[in-house]
Amino acid sequence: MTSVYDIPLRTISGEPTSLSEYEGKVLLLVNVASKCGLTPQYEGLERLQKRYADSGFTVLGFPSNQFAGQEPGSAEEIEEFCSTTYGVTFPLFEKADVNGESRQPLYAELTKVSDGDGEAGDVQWNFEKFLVDAEGTIIGRFRPRTEPESAEVVSAIEAYLPGPQ
Repeated sequence: MTSVYDIPLRTISGEPTSLSEYEGKVLLLVNVASKCGLTPQYEGLERLQKRYADSGFTVLGFPSNQFAGQEPGSAEEIEEFCSTTYGVTFPLFEKADVNGESRQPLYAELTKVSDGDGEAGDVQWNFEKFLVDAEGTIIGRFRPRTEPESAEVVSAIEAYLPGPQ
């Protein structure tokens, strides 16, 4: 299996990067969208970011327009929306496909992991969440309707945090 740290990515501003700069942190990777009924989950994601950032955790947002065209904006529009509407401070990446033949390679790895019901495969909708431990192992998958601050997500994050909580 490819390490999630080695997969080439681009920041929302188009700069080449990878997850290697987050090595040693617990990560919650989320495919996000600005015009979805689940978009208010940005609030919970940002609260998780603020609550656990000093304990070795970060949320990472991956905009995708694959679900009913709910992320139609440009990189600048997405960034502006996230910061002004929800005060998002966590990193955002380039808009990309999370399913299908043109799926971003990171999501090819993430979607191999099963959710709590033992189901792997395609991302179901916007705001599907993947938890990666500090060593880069994909350890959890939470479907879109699971709120970011649900007991299930919070307890999983806290179980793997490298720093004090």
